[in-house]
Amino acid sequence: MLMLALRGVRTRWVTFVGSFVALALGVGLIAATGLALAATFDAPERGPERFAAAPVVVKAAGLLRVDTPTGTRTGPLDRPGPVPPSLVGQLGVLGRTVEDRMFPVDVLAPGSGAGSGADAGSGTRVGHPWSVAAGAPYRLTTGRAPAAPGEVVVTTGPGGTVLRTGDRVQVRTPAGSATRTVVGTVAGRGFEEAVFFTDGEAARISPGIDALVVHAEAAAVRRTLGPDSGMEVLTGPDRRRADPDPDRDSRVMVSVNALLGTAAGITLFVSAAVVASTFSFAVAQRRREFGLLRTAGATPGQIRRTVCAEAVLIGVLASAAGAWLGARGAPLLVGRMKEAGLAPPWFALGAPSWPLHAAFWTGVCVATVGALVSCHRAGRTAPTEALREAAVDSRAMPVSRWLTAALVLLAGLGLPALALAVDPGDLLGRKSYVTRPMLLIAGVALLAPVLVRPAGRLLTWLPTRLPGAIGVLVRENTAAGVRRTAAVAAPVLITVALAASLTGTVATLEEARATEARTATTADFVATSGQEGWPLAAAFVERVRAVEGAVVSVSRSTAVTVLEEDTALVPSPARAVDPARLAAVSELPVTAGRLTDLDDGGIVVNEEWLTTRVGDRVTVWLGDGRETSLRIVAVLATGTGDNGVYVTPRNAGGADVDRIDVKVAEDGDRRAVAAVLRTAAADTGTQVTTRAAWPAANSPGTNDHTRTGLRMILGIALLCTAIALANTLVMATSDRVRDLAVLRLAGATAPQVLRLVAAEAVAAVGVGAVLGGAVAAVNLLVVWGALVLLGVPSVVVVVPWATLGLVVAAAALLAAVSALLPASLALRTRPVELAGARE
Repeated sequence: MLMLALRGVRTRWVTFVGSFVALALGVGLIAATGLALAATFDAPERGPERFAAAPVVVKAAGLLRVDTPTGTRTGPLDRPGPVPPSLVGQLGVLGRTVEDRMFPVDVLAPGSGAGSGADAGSGTRVGHPWSVAAGAPYRLTTGRAPAAPGEVVVTTGPGGTVLRTGDRVQVRTPAGSATRTVVGTVAGRGFEEAVFFTDGEAARISPGIDALVVHAEAAAVRRTLGPDSGMEVLTGPDRRRADPDPDRDSRVMVSVNALLGTAAGITLFVSAAVVASTFSFAVAQRRREFGLLRTAGATPGQIRRTVCAEAVLIGVLASAAGAWLGARGAPLLVGRMKEAGLAPPWFALGAPSWPLHAAFWTGVCVATVGALVSCHRAGRTAPTEALREAAVDSRAMPVSRWLTAALVLLAGLGLPALALAVDPGDLLGRKSYVTRPMLLIAGVALLAPVLVRPAGRLLTWLPTRLPGAIGVLVRENTAAGVRRTAAVAAPVLITVALAASLTGTVATLEEARATEARTATTADFVATSGQEGWPLAAAFVERVRAVEGAVVSVSRSTAVTVLEEDTALVPSPARAVDPARLAAVSELPVTAGRLTDLDDGGIVVNEEWLTTRVGDRVTVWLGDGRETSLRIVAVLATGTGDNGVYVTPRNAGGADVDRIDVKVAEDGDRRAVAAVLRTAAADTGTQVTTRAAWPAANSPGTNDHTRTGLRMILGIALLCTAIALANTLVMATSDRVRDLAVLRLAGATAPQVLRLVAAEAVAAVGVGAVLGGAVAAVNLLVVWGALVLLGVPSVVVVVPWATLGLVVAAAALLAAVSALLPASLALRTRPVELAGARE
């Protein structure tokens, strides 16, 4: 069997080269994404940064602890709170204490006005008192420490500030905007861009104490505080918990892991599909050869063993080559991800070998299974039937493939239908809308040999009625060569369905969120800090509250936590509002109850909560950890997930104001109100937008990283499609030299034959595009249905026509070129010689 397999490889080298290239590149993609994915399993171990040189750090406990019948449950607090001033005096007896405060700071370039926005640094900075700089430690590189209220010290570093000692700059803080002098610089440490003020000025700008450095023994500090103080005493590696965003590395790794996991899954799915299709077509091309072997006395088992041996031989060699390519390509993939901002600069590959082993054996298995499925039918066909079938594909699919396709389609349609009936919101998660279409795509791809005939006749209906024979020949050749057409259409189907489903779903969800934001907000102006997580400046809030001729609704971002089924603490984002003012500046999707009934003992929830009956009481923990029982006064539709919880300011858990909605009264002066807002915003660095601009500027849409990640995933799918198209068409056209010769002998010119070959390739791509578009339409219909059931107003399905046009055009161009090249080479030989050539 091995010798026969080797001779077969040598004789039909074009077919096997195509299969080798398809499998090697597919395995290479799987190996590269697998190696990158393996590097995301562990975030780097980092020591303390902000307080690396501090002996003991005291801060408010940021953990909520709830005792339940099944044990103690813990969760993060939204607002841990400041260190009480009374504790500073108690701990000062033990040793020297240093108070740390954090607040947002904008530093404008020298000579820029307060409202110019010419930021001298890289985004919003963090303000601190100078005395705490030694905790990092920060060391002066130029100048001196700040000694007066108008003096500051700034950090420097690559990509950081361009400020120098002696510069006069405009500095905006929550207390307002003022001109200050840079009296010194310190080298940046990478985790923040800091501005240091005198201790007195920092206390004036931000009175709350965020952390306290104590120069004393940790045991003595703990004894002084006691077990019920609500404070954490951090020493050694635990000081990391006092750093700004200490979990950022783990959170970034989760994001990168999700992206690479999705990319790896889609790569595996698309690669396996196109490689199996390529191998299946390669075996189907040899039915006449199998018939001759059966006539010569070969048994079905011998044919199957021969084909299997060839597949294993090609599979092993191509998978080894693919693993080598993947190992070389993984660093390029990681580098590209870092350049695009999809991965942090410190992200690097490890040295695990299991992704290479997994990719290698996946390639071998896909090659073997792809050959076995096709050769089973060839092995059990009678010799005369095999010879008769070689010219025309009379039976496109065996019963086993029918059954498999039916089961996969049933799952692909049934699971979304079940989700629509039970939990429509589950269909809108990223993992769901990325992985859910796979089953439906796989089911339709399995049915491709049956669907290509009707789809082909539909596409060629108009060309067949035009003058000339090309349209008729394309229609008949497409119908006669079902397997060839299906092998070309399948990868196009997969790519078009993925591209339309993913980009269409993301665009539809983004449009739905924007629609919700436009519908929910009736204010004329919306003000935010412009930096996520930072509150609005107190000076801005005071000035806007005093605006005449307008309704001003001040709100705070907080969170409430509930204990579900005595097993899990589930936090929900919430906003603390004045109900009467909220009703004047918004139209929330209320499904039960009334917003105006909200008071200090009430809460507004959405339909995702376990308890949604108006009048029921729920036990919640507020952002600062306080436990309270609140009465449900209204219920909001779930929507896209952005309709959160509403409470009153008393239950804000210590949250600061981070949004103000302003609605001009009927008799108010809109221009005067706008002028006051612009002036106040310029002085404090606040972002003020109109109602029309608010959704685009602030609605939670898809960020650039998500779009870049989608482009990377679709790029991988398109690359797999390109590989499959090129290989399949080169193999198919090289195998049709006799057909081309017959056309020449019948009177067709070489240009006419080439136009026919190109038209057939483009028609096959069109068949795949039509089928892929149908699959995408079903997937987008599911998303539309989920949004309607969740109560999203005026749902509009966004079809990514530009993306689809680009994908189909690229596939058609590649298909035409891949078919024309071997056909052009074949036409250089005299038609008589080609017609009489042996296979």
